[in-house]
Amino acid sequence: MTNNLGGADRVLRAIVGVGLVALTLTGTIGAWGWVGLVPLVTAALGWCPLYTALGFSSCATKKP
Repeated sequence: MTNNLGGADRVLRAIVGVGLVALTLTGTIGAWGWVGLVPLVTAALGWCPLYTALGFSSCATKKP
């Protein structure tokens, strides 16, 4: 697994994931909010399987 998530992408995913899980725990939204665990895990790993399948990366490119 090669990292394919840049810093801003990881932060945004973590915020969205925490928000969805928090809303689920407070009863504001239904059980579907547990889907917020997916962006939390991908942010923690720095790797997104969908990005890999699409050949996309939000990481900064390294210049020689």
